[in-house]
Amino acid sequence: MTLDDIHQFVDELEKAGELKRITTQVDSDLEIAEILRRTMYTNGPALLFENVKDYDMPVLGNAFGSLKRLEIGLETSDFTEIGQRIVDMTKMEVPSGVLNKIKKLPELAKMGDVFPKLEKDGPVTEIVDDSPSFDKIPILKTWPKDAGRFITFGFVVTKHPETGVRNLGVYRMQILDSKHALMHWQKHKRGAHHHDITKEKGEKIEAAIVIGGDPATIFSAVAPVPEGLDKFVFAGITRKKGIKTVKCKTIDLEVPANAEIVLEGYVDPFDVRDEGPFGDHTGYYTPKEPYPTFTLTGMMQRKKPIYLTTIVGKPILEDAYIGKVIERSFLPLIRMFQPEVVDFSMPPSGWFQGLAIISIKKRYPGQARKVMMGLWGLGQLSLTKIFVVVDDDVNVHDINDVIWAITTRADATRDVMIIDKTPTDTLDPASPLLNLGSKLGIDATQKTKVEGFEREIQEQVKVDDTTKSLVDSKWSGYGI
Repeated sequence: MTLDDIHQFVDELEKAGELKRITTQVDSDLEIAEILRRTMYTNGPALLFENVKDYDMPVLGNAFGSLKRLEIGLETSDFTEIGQRIVDMTKMEVPSGVLNKIKKLPELAKMGDVFPKLEKDGPVTEIVDDSPSFDKIPILKTWPKDAGRFITFGFVVTKHPETGVRNLGVYRMQILDSKHALMHWQKHKRGAHHHDITKEKGEKIEAAIVIGGDPATIFSAVAPVPEGLDKFVFAGITRKKGIKTVKCKTIDLEVPANAEIVLEGYVDPFDVRDEGPFGDHTGYYTPKEPYPTFTLTGMMQRKKPIYLTTIVGKPILEDAYIGKVIERSFLPLIRMFQPEVVDFSMPPSGWFQGLAIISIKKRYPGQARKVMMGLWGLGQLSLTKIFVVVDDDVNVHDINDVIWAITTRADATRDVMIIDKTPTDTLDPASPLLNLGSKLGIDATQKTKVEGFEREIQEQVKVDDTTKSLVDSKWSGYGI
């Protein structure tokens, strides 16, 4: 069964023992956030708060806070399948001859199945609010020094002003009053690019903030898909079935029909105000920075919506698990551009943009640097601060194995590469300038003579097969 909305997801989580309902009254001002943090840090369940002070709308948090819950939501235990579907589609040629068309009909039919389907109405159109207000939603304040309440898990729909390609992006939004919020789309994000194009034309950009939806579409909003790929189509690829959409009432955008809430409006590039501080996923408060203002013009919702939210802070929290699925699902795409890559890991404690570890099947001198430079030129990987490249005998998911490789195969002078004045994540607390800093590359592969290694390569210690087989056969008798 393909999950179509948050309500179905909640039912499946509950059946699997992955959800806890909280009936005690809780406050959206700091209290819910602290409960969620404590639950997340102890690998606890998803929480559905059914009694939120001053609101009749329940709040769902930590819904994606484990790989098991993501497996339930995305209906797969092998997340690389998602990226492989994109790779397979790029290899599919449109047939020219009649015979080829007949042969390709099943593949083309499958491709058509992933496209969105526009409907006249849907669950999210059950209530069209003529007096929209942020005050009707239990939006959380999550840290004591936050500038106010923030929407943290709304995915923002925009479309490219020239090509019409739609994007879904998760950008936090600071609530200013009942009708206005600040849109924190960072310079490198696709929504910000759409905004910049309209700004050059002296125009405002329409935007819709979607709360909830099916798990695959929510995941798609977070995922850094290849440039030019419509996020609605990517959602269909992820769930192997196209999503249903409806038209907004006050703006010219389509949104998922199975969403919980849709907030319609526009972003004015010339109404810029200070946003922040906000306790972010780096574990630090991001300071005040100027961002454009979103004005609310319309609101659609289900009769009984669930407010989906997430809490960020010092890792490891819910976003770490979503990041791990992105890492796994995009491995096939990385291999498409860098075929020598064997595996790839972005440790959650490095907040994903901080550190990536790559293993390669090394065939020639300098190959590790070639891979690093290639990946630094690939989409959102351009913002990664540190790359470590290891040989394919090293497990990139075992930090002890990685440290062993760095300390036994890398020489500081020979194998460390530093590149200055490069794009950095806006939220990086260490970069000397906002959005500009340096990269560190560590080549922890075994070096050859051509690469300056003049010594004889030392032999690794390994158990002999005879002893291994002997101990294997007697292991149960040792009583260990």
